[in-house]
Amino acid sequence: QVQLVESGGGLVQAGGSLRLSCVASGSVFSVYDMAWYRQAPGKQRELVAAISSVGSTNYADSVKGRFTISRDNAKNTVYLQMNSLKPEDRAVYYCNAKRGWRESWGQGTQVTVSS
Repeated sequence: QVQLVESGGGLVQAGGSLRLSCVASGSVFSVYDMAWYRQAPGKQRELVAAISSVGSTNYADSVKGRFTISRDNAKNTVYLQMNSLKPEDRAVYYCNAKRGWRESWGQGTQVTVSS
């Protein structure tokens, strides 16, 4: 089972940028499909962006053109570059790793966007 640790969250003004990182350990990172989810207060957790083990990406409509997911298999790390942040992007962001029936979650990192 892979262990995940997120970092990079914080407070930013609307229009600003943040880059989230998620470092994996405990298994072969490159074979996992990776994703970022977020959960805002009172809302369900939702998929933000995903990148497969072969590098295919997909994004939620709400973040297309603003967020970019990428991975560095040599560093066992997946990133989420977030630009043009909006107050509605405020949430706890979670890293997710999946391979077949195996799935792991990080502890989450808070992103707050002030208007």
